[in-house]
Amino acid sequence: MSERESASPQHDPDARLGDLFENLPDPTQQIPTVDDSAPAPGSRRAAREAASGRTPAGPATPPDGIAAPSAGIESEPSIVPVRESADAAGPTDLSAIPVRASADAAGDTPTRVNPTVDAAAGDRVIGGGLDDLFAPHDDERSDSGTPKKKRRTGCLVALIIVLVIVGGVAAGGVWVMNTYGDKINEVMGWGEPKDWDEGLATGEAFVTIKEGDTGAPVSTALFEAGVTKTDGVFYDYLVKEAPGVTFYPGVYKLQKKMTAAAAAEALQNPDNKMENTVSMSEGGTIVSSLPAMAESLGLPLADFEAAVKDPSAYGVDAQNLEGWLFPAVYTFDPEVTAVQVIQRMVDRTREALTEAGVPDADAERVLTIASIIQREGRTDDFAKVSRVIQNRLDIDMKLQMDSTAQYGYGSLHEGVVSSSAEALEDPNPWNTYVHTGLPVTPIASPSFAAIDAAMHPADGPWLYFVTINLATGETQFSETYEEHQAGIVKWQSWCRDNPDAGC
Repeated sequence: MSERESASPQHDPDARLGDLFENLPDPTQQIPTVDDSAPAPGSRRAAREAASGRTPAGPATPPDGIAAPSAGIESEPSIVPVRESADAAGPTDLSAIPVRASADAAGDTPTRVNPTVDAAAGDRVIGGGLDDLFAPHDDERSDSGTPKKKRRTGCLVALIIVLVIVGGVAAGGVWVMNTYGDKINEVMGWGEPKDWDEGLATGEAFVTIKEGDTGAPVSTALFEAGVTKTDGVFYDYLVKEAPGVTFYPGVYKLQKKMTAAAAAEALQNPDNKMENTVSMSEGGTIVSSLPAMAESLGLPLADFEAAVKDPSAYGVDAQNLEGWLFPAVYTFDPEVTAVQVIQRMVDRTREALTEAGVPDADAERVLTIASIIQREGRTDDFAKVSRVIQNRLDIDMKLQMDSTAQYGYGSLHEGVVSSSAEALEDPNPWNTYVHTGLPVTPIASPSFAAIDAAMHPADGPWLYFVTINLATGETQFSETYEEHQAGIVKWQSWCRDNPDAGC
């Protein structure tokens, strides 16, 4: 036994310190692994007891069929072997430090050292649950215990790339649909059908075909009467299925919500032509309506021209019958005359005036205002247009309505909204650009809605209005001239963008 081993650690502090450092593990040597013959703990409790160096409690006799452990194994319950001092009264507590036996104490053969097992670690390894299974592994954490950022950074980059790709595809899809959506929908059959389904036809609809009408105007007339679903579906049908069809003038009785094919067949059926039917359109004039009446009823045009010459023959105290022929569809007996047709229309106007509460003495004045309203605005704006007219009349301000200048000049039905310089300057008594107040007579046949608006104008300070979108009828009403000029700029811009819209 060496001198160091014979000295008592209690009386020699240097010996204790030297012994401590001597038994520290050599960093250049690999720590031996656990002997394969040593039994692994079979449970959490066994792991904890093994770590603490205690023999598991339990019966000494093993269950049947299981061999009893050897005495050699039972004699080594401690996981961490420590070197014993020669002095039993003063053992050095090094159980927490794994050591390798010194050569001078145990000879040249090194002693196998078992690694220290942490009880908590043993629990995780042997009896870990789902939380342990999905918890971050050591290789996913940094030395400080926090998750590594490398994987999260890679996921973020991948997510950004995916979002950019998806966004680009979505933007491209939107552009394609905005540019070619109508054509794609038509080819793929995704869009709203242009034609009504079969079996939906109901009610009655009257369609007037004029002399010389071809597919396009007939298609529009069918749509406006509620027969077809869209403006061009009937025309498209004719192009594909019946390009050589001929239309005959007259009023035809059809149904609403008919297919294009059914409408084409009905118009070729003479049973649907109402030989004694006349249609007077809203906003129509005597000059534009009499030829259609004569053709529909098979009467000479001269008979109608003679029938409207004397307003007093119908009890009308006016310069002419303009505005007194109520717009509607009329059916007459086969023997009807032109005078009877005009009388029926005048009577219908009186019924409308009475229904709107118009006194007999104000009939001509109200019809004049209503006729301007009918020609200048859309139905939804009738009451506002009526207010503008009334506000201007109240302050003796010229009405300056293009419809009045065009009527007096004879260009009302040329299909152009703007008035020519000649029409605006012509001194005829209907031109409200030249004369203050109302025209001398109505300028067209007003509907009941226009007559009612003339009697009941909306509340508002407006003195000006301009239709800034002829396709939709959108109209801007203004109180000041500056606001009105801004509206005119909008209208001019729309006209430049739509050169064929009749500006």
